[in-house]
Amino acid sequence: MGAADLRPDADLVAAAGTDPDAFGELYRRHERAVLGFFLHWSRSPELAADLTAETFAAALGSLGTYRSERGELRGWLFGIARHVLAQSIARGRVESEARRRLGMPRLLVDDEALERIEAVASLNGSVVEALGELSAPLRAAVGGRVVEEREYRELAQSLACSENVVRQRVRRGLARLRERLEMKP
Repeated sequence: MGAADLRPDADLVAAAGTDPDAFGELYRRHERAVLGFFLHWSRSPELAADLTAETFAAALGSLGTYRSERGELRGWLFGIARHVLAQSIARGRVESEARRRLGMPRLLVDDEALERIEAVASLNGSVVEALGELSAPLRAAVGGRVVEEREYRELAQSLACSENVVRQRVRRGLARLRERLEMKP
Protein backbone atom coordinates (compact mmCIF):
# COMPACT_ATOMS: atom_id res chain seq x y z
CA MET A 1 0.00 0.00 0.00
CA GLY A 2 1.58 3.25 -1.12
CA ALA A 3 1.33 6.68 0.47
CA ALA A 4 -1.40 7.69 -2.00
CA ASP A 5 -3.54 4.84 -0.64
CA LEU A 6 -3.84 6.68 2.68
CA ARG A 7 -4.87 10.06 1.28
CA PRO A 8 -8.55 11.06 1.22
CA ASP A 9 -10.27 11.25 -2.18
CA ALA A 10 -10.39 15.06 -2.05
CA ASP A 11 -6.60 15.23 -1.66
CA LEU A 12 -6.12 12.83 -4.56
CA VAL A 13 -8.47 14.92 -6.72
CA ALA A 14 -6.44 18.02 -5.91
CA ALA A 15 -3.20 16.23 -6.85
CA ALA A 16 -4.55 14.44 -9.95
CA GLY A 17 -4.03 17.43 -12.23
CA THR A 18 -0.27 17.09 -11.95
CA ASP A 19 0.14 13.56 -10.56
CA PRO A 20 -1.18 10.75 -12.79
CA ASP A 21 -0.64 8.28 -9.93
CA ALA A 22 -3.19 10.20 -7.84
CA PHE A 23 -5.87 9.72 -10.51
CA GLY A 24 -4.78 6.10 -10.88
CA GLU A 25 -5.44 5.61 -7.17
CA LEU A 26 -8.89 7.18 -7.51
CA TYR A 27 -9.57 4.85 -10.41
CA ARG A 28 -8.48 1.80 -8.38
CA ARG A 29 -10.64 2.85 -5.44
CA HIS A 30 -13.82 3.39 -7.41
CA GLU A 31 -13.54 1.25 -10.56
CA ARG A 32 -15.25 -1.78 -9.01
CA ALA A 33 -18.30 0.21 -7.90
CA VAL A 34 -18.70 2.01 -11.24
CA LEU A 35 -18.15 -1.20 -13.18
CA GLY A 36 -20.70 -2.96 -10.95
CA PHE A 37 -23.21 -0.20 -11.69
CA PHE A 38 -22.80 -0.66 -15.44
CA LEU A 39 -22.86 -4.45 -15.18
CA HIS A 40 -26.08 -4.17 -13.22
CA TRP A 41 -27.73 -2.14 -15.97
CA SER A 42 -26.16 -3.64 -19.10
CA ARG A 43 -25.36 -7.25 -18.08
CA SER A 44 -22.60 -7.08 -20.69
CA PRO A 45 -18.94 -7.12 -19.57
CA GLU A 46 -17.71 -5.42 -22.75
CA LEU A 47 -20.34 -2.67 -22.63
CA ALA A 48 -19.76 -2.17 -18.90
CA ALA A 49 -16.01 -1.82 -19.51
CA ASP A 50 -16.58 0.77 -22.27
CA LEU A 51 -19.01 2.77 -20.14
CA THR A 52 -16.65 2.63 -17.15
CA ALA A 53 -13.74 3.87 -19.26
CA GLU A 54 -15.84 6.73 -20.64
CA THR A 55 -17.00 7.64 -17.12
CA PHE A 56 -13.46 7.87 -15.77
CA ALA A 57 -12.28 9.78 -18.85
CA ALA A 58 -15.13 12.27 -18.35
CA ALA A 59 -14.24 12.47 -14.63
CA LEU A 60 -10.60 13.16 -15.44
CA GLY A 61 -11.63 15.94 -17.81
CA SER A 62 -13.95 17.43 -15.17
CA LEU A 63 -11.91 17.10 -11.97
CA GLY A 64 -11.96 20.86 -11.55
CA THR A 65 -15.73 20.77 -11.05
CA TYR A 66 -15.65 18.37 -8.10
CA ARG A 67 -16.37 20.02 -4.75
CA SER A 68 -15.91 17.82 -1.68
CA GLU A 69 -18.25 20.03 0.36
CA ARG A 70 -21.11 18.95 -1.94
CA GLY A 71 -20.60 15.26 -1.24
CA GLU A 72 -18.35 12.27 -1.61
CA LEU A 73 -16.38 11.62 -4.77
CA ARG A 74 -18.23 8.35 -5.31
CA GLY A 75 -21.53 10.22 -5.57
CA TRP A 76 -20.00 12.62 -8.08
CA LEU A 77 -18.66 9.70 -10.11
CA PHE A 78 -22.07 8.02 -10.11
CA GLY A 79 -23.59 11.25 -11.35
CA ILE A 80 -21.20 11.11 -14.29
CA ALA A 81 -21.88 7.38 -14.75
CA ARG A 82 -25.65 7.95 -14.86
CA HIS A 83 -25.13 10.72 -17.42
CA VAL A 84 -22.87 8.48 -19.55
CA LEU A 85 -25.46 5.68 -19.35
CA ALA A 86 -28.33 8.00 -20.30
CA GLN A 87 -26.37 9.36 -23.28
CA SER A 88 -25.51 5.84 -24.41
CA ILE A 89 -29.12 4.74 -24.20
CA ALA A 90 -30.31 7.83 -26.06
CA ARG A 91 -27.72 7.39 -28.81
CA GLY A 92 -27.90 3.60 -28.92
CA ARG A 93 -24.11 3.34 -28.52
CA VAL A 94 -21.30 4.20 -26.15
CA GLU A 95 -20.01 7.69 -26.75
CA SER A 96 -16.24 8.05 -26.55
CA GLU A 97 -16.02 11.83 -26.72
CA ALA A 98 -14.22 12.28 -23.38
CA ARG A 99 -11.64 9.63 -24.25
CA ARG A 100 -10.99 11.22 -27.66
CA ARG A 101 -10.67 14.70 -26.10
CA LEU A 102 -8.02 13.36 -23.71
CA GLY A 103 -6.22 11.43 -26.45
CA MET A 104 -6.94 8.10 -24.80
CA PRO A 105 -6.89 5.04 -27.08
CA ARG A 106 -9.98 2.94 -27.67
CA LEU A 107 -10.47 0.41 -24.90
CA LEU A 108 -9.56 -3.12 -25.90
CA VAL A 109 -11.10 -5.78 -23.68
CA ASP A 110 -8.71 -8.71 -23.59
CA ASP A 111 -9.02 -12.00 -21.69
CA GLU A 112 -7.38 -10.56 -18.57
CA ALA A 113 -9.76 -7.59 -18.54
CA LEU A 114 -12.74 -9.89 -19.04
CA GLU A 115 -11.63 -12.04 -16.11
CA ARG A 116 -11.42 -8.93 -13.93
CA ILE A 117 -14.84 -7.77 -15.07
CA GLU A 118 -16.32 -11.20 -14.50
CA ALA A 119 -14.88 -11.16 -10.98
CA VAL A 120 -16.79 -7.93 -10.37
CA ALA A 121 -19.83 -9.55 -11.93
CA SER A 122 -19.52 -12.53 -9.64
CA LEU A 123 -23.23 -12.27 -9.09
CA ASN A 124 -24.35 -15.40 -10.86
CA GLY A 125 -27.24 -15.40 -13.30
CA SER A 126 -29.82 -16.43 -10.71
CA VAL A 127 -28.93 -13.48 -8.48
CA VAL A 128 -29.21 -11.04 -11.38
CA GLU A 129 -32.49 -12.68 -12.40
CA ALA A 130 -33.84 -12.49 -8.83
CA LEU A 131 -32.76 -8.85 -8.57
CA GLY A 132 -34.69 -8.13 -11.76
CA GLU A 133 -37.82 -9.63 -10.18
CA LEU A 134 -37.83 -7.13 -7.29
CA SER A 135 -40.16 -4.14 -7.40
CA ALA A 136 -38.56 -0.98 -8.78
CA PRO A 137 -38.18 0.69 -5.34
CA LEU A 138 -36.56 -2.41 -3.80
CA ARG A 139 -34.33 -2.97 -6.86
CA ALA A 140 -33.17 0.67 -6.78
CA ALA A 141 -32.37 0.47 -3.06
CA VAL A 142 -30.57 -2.89 -3.22
CA GLY A 143 -28.79 -1.99 -6.46
CA GLY A 144 -27.69 1.37 -5.09
CA ARG A 145 -26.48 0.02 -1.76
CA VAL A 146 -25.06 -3.39 -2.71
CA VAL A 147 -24.09 -3.10 -6.37
CA GLU A 148 -23.09 0.57 -6.47
CA GLU A 149 -21.91 0.63 -2.82
CA ARG A 150 -23.54 4.01 -2.22
CA GLU A 151 -24.14 5.44 1.25
CA TYR A 152 -27.68 5.41 2.66
CA ARG A 153 -27.68 9.23 2.89
CA GLU A 154 -26.82 9.58 -0.79
CA LEU A 155 -29.39 6.96 -1.82
CA ALA A 156 -32.08 8.68 0.21
CA GLN A 157 -31.40 11.93 -1.63
CA SER A 158 -31.45 10.34 -5.08
CA LEU A 159 -34.56 8.26 -4.30
CA ALA A 160 -36.34 11.22 -2.64
CA CYS A 161 -37.06 9.41 0.62
CA SER A 162 -35.63 9.13 4.12
CA GLU A 163 -32.58 7.07 5.08
CA ASN A 164 -34.86 4.87 7.19
CA VAL A 165 -37.02 4.10 4.15
CA VAL A 166 -33.91 3.21 2.13
CA ARG A 167 -32.64 0.94 4.92
CA GLN A 168 -36.02 -0.75 5.11
CA ARG A 169 -36.12 -1.26 1.33
CA VAL A 170 -32.60 -2.71 1.33
CA ARG A 171 -33.52 -5.13 4.15
CA ARG A 172 -36.75 -6.19 2.42
CA GLY A 173 -35.06 -6.51 -0.95
CA LEU A 174 -32.22 -8.63 0.42
CA ALA A 175 -34.70 -10.82 2.31
CA ARG A 176 -36.70 -11.37 -0.89
CA LEU A 177 -33.53 -12.13 -2.84
CA ARG A 178 -32.52 -14.66 -0.20
CA GLU A 179 -35.98 -16.29 -0.33
CA ARG A 180 -35.94 -16.51 -4.12
CA LEU A 181 -32.41 -17.91 -4.23
CA GLU A 182 -33.18 -20.54 -1.59
CA MET A 183 -36.12 -21.72 -3.74
CA LYS A 184 -33.97 -22.12 -6.87
CA PRO A 185 -32.11 -25.40 -7.46
